[in-house]
Amino acid sequence: MRVTFWALFLCSFSAFSQDFRLISPDGRIALDVHHRQVSPGKRQLSYEMRYRDRPVVRQSDLSIAIDNHVFEEAMAHKVTSPPGTKGKFWCDNLLVTGQETLSKDTTWKPVYGERSLVRDQYNQLTVHLKKEDDPNYRLEVVFRAYNAGVAFHYFFPEHPQGMYYRVMAENSEFALPEGTNAWFTGWAQGKYARLPLKDWPDESERPLTLELPGGFYAALGEAGLADYAMTKFRLHPEKPNTLVTSMYESADLTSPVGTPWRVVMVGERPGTLLENNDIFLNLNRPSVVSETGWIKPGKIIREVTLTTEGARACIDFAAAHGLQYILFDWKWYGPAFTFDSDARKVVAPMDLPAIIEYGNRKGIGVWLYVNQQALQAQLDDILPLYKKWGVKGLKFGFVQVGSHRWTTWLADAMRKAAENGLMVNVHDEYRPTGLSRTYPNVLTQEGIRGNEEFPDAAHNTVLPFTRYLCGAGDYTICYYDRRLKTTHAHQLAMNVISYSPLQSVFWYDKPAQYAGEPEIEFFEKVPTVWDDTRVIHDRIGEYVTLARRSGEEWFVGSISGNGASTFRLPLSFLPDGKKYILTTYADDATVSTRTKVKVERRSVTSRTVLDVSLLPSGGQAWWLAPEK
Repeated sequence: MRVTFWALFLCSFSAFSQDFRLISPDGRIALDVHHRQVSPGKRQLSYEMRYRDRPVVRQSDLSIAIDNHVFEEAMAHKVTSPPGTKGKFWCDNLLVTGQETLSKDTTWKPVYGERSLVRDQYNQLTVHLKKEDDPNYRLEVVFRAYNAGVAFHYFFPEHPQGMYYRVMAENSEFALPEGTNAWFTGWAQGKYARLPLKDWPDESERPLTLELPGGFYAALGEAGLADYAMTKFRLHPEKPNTLVTSMYESADLTSPVGTPWRVVMVGERPGTLLENNDIFLNLNRPSVVSETGWIKPGKIIREVTLTTEGARACIDFAAAHGLQYILFDWKWYGPAFTFDSDARKVVAPMDLPAIIEYGNRKGIGVWLYVNQQALQAQLDDILPLYKKWGVKGLKFGFVQVGSHRWTTWLADAMRKAAENGLMVNVHDEYRPTGLSRTYPNVLTQEGIRGNEEFPDAAHNTVLPFTRYLCGAGDYTICYYDRRLKTTHAHQLAMNVISYSPLQSVFWYDKPAQYAGEPEIEFFEKVPTVWDDTRVIHDRIGEYVTLARRSGEEWFVGSISGNGASTFRLPLSFLPDGKKYILTTYADDATVSTRTKVKVERRSVTSRTVLDVSLLPSGGQAWWLAPEK
């Protein structure tokens, strides 16, 4: 709806500048947009952001280079126009032709998520601009202020001649306060390092979490990436403490069209960022899937023998322990990294129709892995074929990421899978930008350094406030593998810490390894999607506690970093006046099982406070059910 202009949006004009102010609904975030004369014959669009009157982003330029002005500087991602190159960067010397404001406050119910209801509340400012020498070339820069942060993107209205735009560089700057540190990783499955804003070894993946001077936290992200090239963040070559967007390559667009959203989240602690990460979903289109009853989140075990006997054992184990799916990973149709393999035929020694039928009798569905080569060559054949076979979902393997071509291909593959009633898990370097709102059949994706790499415990305490800000991550939880660098209770807790509607468990394990360990009960009980999520402790590198609710039950996970941790855990998130049975799963060296996890039960209320001691690389998990 429209709002009274002066209530939320302020603008002023002088001989040399036009200024606009946008305020978040709760009044804590102020976004100032400037269109100013920076030199004779040059006007520049910029913005700055404050949270509770403290700087988050200092004045930063906004710029985009398109093929109407293709020069070596643009190709090389230069971020300033050198003397004598007037007009090479398309945002230079635009004229402001007007502004438009609106406010929105709605809620929507996702098919699944970290919470059952999502609020979409923001104030929006659109600045309309045009080229001075050709009024048909128009640009809109759209800014939104949420309580969780701000977002902006560039939008090209329809051109009278149906103009296409080749975006060569998008140079959106983020000038940060001096003393800011970043949780840096150069690739989607990489390790994290806490670095100052200088001397980075590479560009940074997104989202990029930032520790601001004075204790506040921010995160830079990308939302709504479906028809564009992937963008990371790099250090500005000339401006200290400044980051700038860096596109993987150019993107060919046809108007009307907008770029993905650039997101700046802000909070007073790391946990605030995770609790408000619905901003990424809100910046995507609503679901295009009208009937979603077939989209069923759950837990999945990988069948590694690729035999009928092995599959039946996995199905029996899954049915006995509260799992919903089994996965046949690569090579079931032959070598994966070749176009010679045919994903329409089973070459492994297994009777797939009989396995699917057996699984159906037990309530267990089957997923199939398909590598990029077969996906590229046979997608339109295998999707209806797998639906006919009764397959529930596909795991896309080694998808290509970054380029405009492969980004649009992947979004199209998600759509086609939905049209064929198939769920999807995208693996390897792909990181989400909120598209699971549009295509809710995409339950999860990798883009994370998970248990395939056997990370240390400190890494796991970083993930909730970095990688998991942008959405689900297939961490591939293990339990019995000797290569683990954490305790077994830590692995149990990761079922709560790690959000994934399709949760891969027992990744390197086989059903025969189960020896009746009582704590496996937690795997059986814990859901994969949630009605509410709370961050209780957010000491990155030290210890983390998340509490998540499903119906009336709560599941809590605490993990320690590489050192021991001691803290208090209040159960104040429980409803007042109601008793709960608390089941605790904790590391205990005196337990006779090989996993050394002790299981205890007691009655608690919202007034109960737990004294928690975690071993180095340890953890605890809790299941709270109403007392009957």
